[in-house]
This record gives sequence, C-alpha cells and structure tokens, in this order.
Amino acid sequence: MSIKYSSDHEWVRLDGDIAAVGISNYAQEQLGDVVFVELPKAGTAYTAGDELAVVESVKAASEIYAPVGGEITEVNDALTDEPGAINTDPLGEGWIFKLRIADSGEVDALMGGTAVTPAVE
Repeated sequence: MSIKYSSDHEWVRLDGDIAAVGISNYAQEQLGDVVFVELPKAGTAYTAGDELAVVESVKAASEIYAPVGGEITEVNDALTDEPGAINTDPLGEGWIFKLRIADSGEVDALMGGTAVTPAVE
C-alpha cells in the first residue's frame, strides 16, 4: 500500500491490519536535527487524534498524534540511540511506532502524498 498522511504530517503505511507510523519528510525538515524521541508504550490503545509521542529537535519539540485509532504493537527502540534516523530516513528506518488499526475506514480518510506537501515556489 502507498503511504497516506494525516493533516498533522504523520504518515501511515499498512501491512495487513498493522500500520507503521512516522512523520513526513516535510515535518522532519521543519523540525531540523532530531535529538530525542519520546516513544509511546506498546500495548496502549489510542483513538485518532490522541497525542502519543514527542519528537524533539534542536529547534523545537513537536507532538505526534495517532493518525488512526488502534493499539500500539511495536515501537522503534532504535530511535532511543539514533533519533537522527527520523531525519535521514523519515519514511523508512525513521518509523516511530506500529499499531493494529481499529477501523480501516480511518486509513481511507487520510490524504495521499501530494495533499500534504506544501507547494514549492
């Protein structure tokens, strides 16, 4: 499946009923060098829009919101030692958490890639 995005610049990539989630390339560029990631706790359930993680950079801290509801199945513990993976590979190794989605309709309601990337002037 292709990547879908929330209006808060989180991305979602489905593998069955498990969604990997991270922040968009645009979001990581706006943050600058990521120096710390506060990960959610595996086994915790969230609804779409809930705050569940924090990404801190040299510029600012930014909350990460659940783009869809579900239960956290896995977190990217590698980000504890290498938070910069969010900058170097935001759509790959920089994933933040995975969750088992509660309602696939929430994924369908997310935007495609061009809908969230600001126009380049």
